[in-house]
Amino acid sequence: MQKSGILISLLLNSVVLLMNSIIIITTALLVLLCSVFSCSGQNVRFTRSGMIEFDRRINVHAVVTKRFSKDKSSYIVEVIDQIKKNQPQFKVLKSELYFSDNKTLFKPLQGEDKSVPWLEGDPTLKQINTVYTDLTTGQQVTQKSVFEELFLLKDTLRKINWKITNEMREIAGFNCRRANAVVMDSVYVVAFYAEQIPVSGGPESFAGLPGMILGLALPHDNTTWFATKVTDTPVESKTVAPPLKGKATDQKGLLLVINKATRSWGEYFKAMIRFFML
Repeated sequence: MQKSGILISLLLNSVVLLMNSIIIITTALLVLLCSVFSCSGQNVRFTRSGMIEFDRRINVHAVVTKRFSKDKSSYIVEVIDQIKKNQPQFKVLKSELYFSDNKTLFKPLQGEDKSVPWLEGDPTLKQINTVYTDLTTGQQVTQKSVFEELFLLKDTLRKINWKITNEMREIAGFNCRRANAVVMDSVYVVAFYAEQIPVSGGPESFAGLPGMILGLALPHDNTTWFATKVTDTPVESKTVAPPLKGKATDQKGLLLVINKATRSWGEYFKAMIRFFML
């Protein structure tokens, strides 16, 4: 009986030690997990002010082919062929977008801009817009270069009925979600926005998503804008300011000017009009 009591006592002590060890290990694991999740949460940073560099890529060969597709004359066929032989397929134009205090300023960078023969004034192959957007008030100011003349458009922000999807894509180090839309009745748009930049802006006049647009494509017009770098830094208010120069008008007034100027240009240049109005 005495030996049995000793064995039972030893067994109970072992069980107690084992339970204490389990409690200690469990507590340590919980502390470790809490620490990991806490650190992860601290590393998630939401960028509310900074500068984004964009590349705009245009498939020149596709644009030229579409522009003159209805003319099958040998002369036009030869022109298209020579452009394809002598011009790079893609033209890349650079721009910057500054954002701070729920305001954005998109502007093209000045640089070498070689014209494509027959398409010297085509806005498809140029950057003609400097766009200031106040996302709080819904107001937009656009300085637009049209046939070497500057216009200053003050209007409300274009309302876009975005359809958000589950498709994801990484752009400039950010996980971006895809959204689709149609603007100006017929222009199909694909956008990728980053929720980690909780500013509803984007390149050109595109906005209205729950995060900054870092990727934008007009698939039927062979044109894309994609961010190449995002700099998270304070931006002074004077940097994000509306342009001031240009002949005052609005979208309707500008459309009247463009229609009058291109009335005699025929079918070739109808596709240009929507790029003037983007």
